[in-house]
Amino acid sequence: MIHIEDEVFEKIVADGIDAIPEKYGQHIDNVAFVVEDQPSEQQRKKLGLRCHETLFGLYEGVPLTRKGGNYPYMLPDKITIFKKPIEAVSQTLEDVRQQVRKTIWHEVAHYFGLDHDQIHALESK
Repeated sequence: MIHIEDEVFEKIVADGIDAIPEKYGQHIDNVAFVVEDQPSEQQRKKLGLRCHETLFGLYEGVPLTRKGGNYPYMLPDKITIFKKPIEAVSQTLEDVRQQVRKTIWHEVAHYFGLDHDQIHALESK
């Protein structure tokens, strides 16, 4: 487990967002990326997480594949990156960077409408 300062973690997240390939990044619109320490109790309950389960990130919104004509008038979608669970599985700063990038990609994939099976299939290629 590693502990890093909030400012350093936020910079790693910003770098991870910047690393989204342009062919995807140019299509991301009306999405807020935020950092939180842990998933909230409300988020945990909504997802049915047990006490020993946690998340590295969470996409909350309407995937692009389901957005209709009212999309421009909707609140922003939200991608949250959770700092403490990522620190808990990381031994080095480079581990944190890799996990943050992987988490951002995973949550952005949800934004584009991919489910977990599709994401894991792409990751295994």
